[in-house]
Amino acid sequence: MITAPAAPRARRADRAQRVPHPPSVRRVVEREALIYRRLWKASAFSNFIGPALYLAALGIGLGSLVDASSGDVGGVPYLQFVAPGILAATVMQFTVADSLWPVMTGMRWMRFYHAMVATPIRAVDVYAGTLVWLAMRVVLSATSFLLVATVLRAVGSPTAVLAIPAAVLTALSFAALVTAFAGGEETDARFGLVMRIFVLPLFLFSGTFFPISQLPAFLQTLAWISPLWHGVELCRAAMTGVVESPVLVVAHVAYLLAVIAVGWVWGSATFRKQLSS
Repeated sequence: MITAPAAPRARRADRAQRVPHPPSVRRVVEREALIYRRLWKASAFSNFIGPALYLAALGIGLGSLVDASSGDVGGVPYLQFVAPGILAATVMQFTVADSLWPVMTGMRWMRFYHAMVATPIRAVDVYAGTLVWLAMRVVLSATSFLLVATVLRAVGSPTAVLAIPAAVLTALSFAALVTAFAGGEETDARFGLVMRIFVLPLFLFSGTFFPISQLPAFLQTLAWISPLWHGVELCRAAMTGVVESPVLVVAHVAYLLAVIAVGWVWGSATFRKQLSS
């Protein structure tokens, strides 16, 4: 008679551990923001200056040669073609990096995640707060990039502002998965491989600098699987105003949301397992 109602209570308690508590998530974000306020200069180049230099060098320098030889790429000048790709690829790069070593620091090296869960903050709140903070970082980076792109005339449509949520979706699709992966690792031995074997090829072959139709068929298939390609296509549609089909836009968004959902299930389970021990 005593054990009968205990099972429903246990299930409710388990479900509660899977749902983030907004005030606790806010505390995690506040902590990250306080640290970032002191250390933001260290990431200024990779997050803000570097993308602008990429855009100037490839869009203006190389772009003038491409436009002179072929006229345009995908119906737009090369500068406008490559700018959305650089935006999406850049947020992917720094999001993956910030989802690896900082997570290892919190989970293994300095163990401040364990200090968090010693308070009313739960493991799922730590995971959610980490993703929310990364999304906020992407908003800052994407906004500054769009301002520079506008000055350089790399924006072809007023809908370019929609590239910001597109960049956030792209970043979260990687952050959800990579944070889950990093949270379960004992050392950072495989982190370098992630950057070299996965991130760099995606950066080069996901439609960032040229249409994936130029790739061999098997590489095109791999590009379609990559969340980055879907993010590049969304950013490009927003910044150029050229939309092949609204159905494709919905498909890109749905794919990125599905990847985020998979990452969420994996990551929340990993953080609960690691931080409960």
